[in-house]
Formats: sequence, structure tokens, C-alpha cells
Amino acid sequence: MKKKALITGITGQDGSYLAEFLLKKGYSVHGMVRRVAAEDESHRFWRLRHIKKSLNIHAGSLESYASVINIVTKIKPNEIYHLGAQSYIDYAFKDEFSTINTNINGTHFLLSAIKEFSPKTKFYFAGSSEMFGKVREVPQNEKTPFYPRSVYGISKVAGFDLTRNYREAYKLFCCSGILFNHESPRRGFEFVTRKITHAVARIKFGLQKDLQLGNIDAKRDWGHAKDYVEAMWLMLNRKKPEDYVISTGKHYTVRDFAKLAFKLVDLDYKKFVKVEKKLYRPSEVESLLGNCSKAKRELKWKPKYDFKKLVEDMVKADLEFVEKEGY
Repeated sequence: MKKKALITGITGQDGSYLAEFLLKKGYSVHGMVRRVAAEDESHRFWRLRHIKKSLNIHAGSLESYASVINIVTKIKPNEIYHLGAQSYIDYAFKDEFSTINTNINGTHFLLSAIKEFSPKTKFYFAGSSEMFGKVREVPQNEKTPFYPRSVYGISKVAGFDLTRNYREAYKLFCCSGILFNHESPRRGFEFVTRKITHAVARIKFGLQKDLQLGNIDAKRDWGHAKDYVEAMWLMLNRKKPEDYVISTGKHYTVRDFAKLAFKLVDLDYKKFVKVEKKLYRPSEVESLLGNCSKAKRELKWKPKYDFKKLVEDMVKADLEFVEKEGY
């Protein structure tokens, strides 16, 4: 009998790669999406177009406990991957209330539904390196104290604590992946990495003159989303639930990312990148670097993509996108 997996946030970058991965593993894959997304397939499902017919899509809301209960009891999944969240940091600063409401309540509702109606379901919570924020040590590991610098980071700390509490109090199989920045050609245009590679392609084709960025000296530990969704699956397919940092163990500045992206199309980033103070965050996270030795040791996981290969993948995809779509 096929294993059943439910993915919240299935239309996003991670959700789409995870859905592909699980289908190849022989799973019956279910996705929970907001009704507005279900009614706007051409726009919302572009990352899933090639596998849409193989998926089971359920309209629901993470902000409604009744909706969450209905879907969990209907599917009774073997595994739930909770990726759905308001994750764009800049937006989180602008709308703190909806970020808190969606991210914390959604996690709580899912955990409660599992406890009450499907206690054998294994639960994965998508944590974030943003939970470390103003870092207390470098690199960061599973024991590093959290010091979030955004409402998004705060909401993820709350979700992490809820997940651990349900694991310890009710003996459920619940774990969190503290994932450092992971990118891909499927990243949304609002994220800095995709903003850079898309601009590089547009500048190369003469459709854009320059690229405005905020703090280009901020350092991040960047990996590829394809690698990171495999780590999620590995966490739910071991005997004991634990939390893991997933990272590459190397970090680069936004400047490094832009420099390499422009270099790949034979352009000098200095001629096109313009730093705008208005694009700085209200409270900046200067440097994030993960120590994933526990994941390497216990999950036998390690990233296949390095920084150069990641940037190449994104630039190549955006060159093809801009050439085909014209924007």
C-alpha cells in the first residue's frame, strides 16, 4: 500500500521539489492549498504544472482549525510536511499580524489535529536559520540559542517550540528541520537571489539598466532546495524524531552572489548594482552559517550542489526564462 504524504505550501519552491521527490519514491502525494490558489491554477501552480495530474489537491486554510481537521481526518497521512508559511521577510515586517497568525496558528492546528485524530502521522516542521537572527555563535548548530530579528523568525521559533512540545508531551513523531537559505530557479522573484539572477538575464538581453539591492555585505549559507527536501524526508524516515540543522557549512555575501551571477554572462557587477539604503531591513541579520555535522552523521545527508553550481543553475534558468517569456 502506498504511503500518503500531505504537504502544506505545496505550490512553493520547496513544496514542488518535495512533491517530485516523493512521487519518485512511490508516495501518494496530497497538497493543501488556499481556495484562492485552487481557483487560479495558471498562476499559482506554475511550479507543479508538469506533475499536477499526479497530485491530490485539497482546498483549505491553515488559519481554520476546522479546515485542518477536515483534511487530516480525510487523508490520515503517514507523513505531513508543514512547509506552508508567510515566508517573505520584507512582507513580514509590513504585515506582522498575518505573519504571526498564519505561521503560529497553522502549526498549532496541524499538531493538534494529529494528536486528536491521526496520532500515528509523522510531522515535519520547516524551521529556519532566521530563528538564530542575531547569532550567539558561529557556526550555528542545534544547540545554538535563538535570537530572531523579524516577526517571521519569531513565528518560526514558536513553531519549533510547539513541535518539540508535542513530541515530548504526547510522544508524537514530530521533528523540525532548521534549514539555512536554500534557493533554486523556482524561487519567487521577491527573494534576493532570484531578484539578482532575473535582473542579470534582463540586463544581458537589454531589458533592464541596473539592479537595486540593500545590504550586499550580509552573509548567508546558501544551498539548493533540491538537496534540502531530501533531508526533510530523511528526518521522517528514521526511528527516532529529532531536530536537525541543514546547511552547506559555507557562507557568502550577497555581493559574492551578484558578482558570480554577472560574471557568468561576462558582465561586471560593479557597473550595474546600486545599493539602496531603503532596501535595508529594519533589523538586519548580518551573518548566518550552519553546522550540519549532526545531519551528515545521523541522516547520512550531504549537499550535492555547491555555491557555484547553485548560481549557475539559477542564471541559466533565468536566461532561458527571459528569452522565452520576454520579461
